[in-house]
Amino acid sequence: MNLHFRAEGKGKTIVLIHGLFGSADNLGLLARELKLHYQVISVDLRNHGLSPHSDLFSYQDLAQDIIDTLDHLTIDQFDVVGHSMGGKVAMTLSALAPQRVNHLIILDMAPIAYKGHRHQNVFTGLREVNHHAITKRNEAEQYLARYINDPGVRQFLLKSLVKTETGYQWRFNVEGLITNYATIMGWQPASQPFIGKTLFIKGQLSDYIEPQYRDAIMTQFPNAKAHVVANTGHWLHAEKPDTVNRIINQFLNQ
Repeated sequence: MNLHFRAEGKGKTIVLIHGLFGSADNLGLLARELKLHYQVISVDLRNHGLSPHSDLFSYQDLAQDIIDTLDHLTIDQFDVVGHSMGGKVAMTLSALAPQRVNHLIILDMAPIAYKGHRHQNVFTGLREVNHHAITKRNEAEQYLARYINDPGVRQFLLKSLVKTETGYQWRFNVEGLITNYATIMGWQPASQPFIGKTLFIKGQLSDYIEPQYRDAIMTQFPNAKAHVVANTGHWLHAEKPDTVNRIINQFLNQ
């Protein structure tokens, strides 16, 4: 799997991993600051962005893709930042290559299996768009609005809608993500804990990291530290990029 990626800056390597429905651009506000001091590798995960599609979509697959990309670039040691689903990819990466990960930074995600279906309305909206011949972006937003009330979520999704010779299409693999949704929400702990430097950054208003998850976090990441960003939700890095960048830089310098 040859992932699409963007490399910026010089210095020690830090890998940025986006979440579900995202792309390399989603952590761009972090990359803009980090590239002043690091070589920043921003990846499109498989089934997202400009990377290839595949029916195989386990966290082991996603993490191995990144290892293969770094091997191709002859990068041995690196730091990693993962948001949401990308956080689980980053955690899996630390299990597959623990000696290569210097700092592990997880943005608003816990190493647990989440219950319920958090994205049913999103998938329904994406499928609704696919059922129509879209010639204008605002047509797609109108179909999404039937199921997705939040205009911010609609605009986020529309970043992955691109014009082709046959009309507008989603860059991410809608049906592949639906098929693998249980895997995306699930979690299989590694056989050995990751004892490296680890930081979990939580959005105060988000429910992705809750107090009852502390035992699971500390069992799998015994040296983990935590930081809460006040008055932010799941998209903390977009809501308060300066704050999140400051927290990340302080941790990287430890």
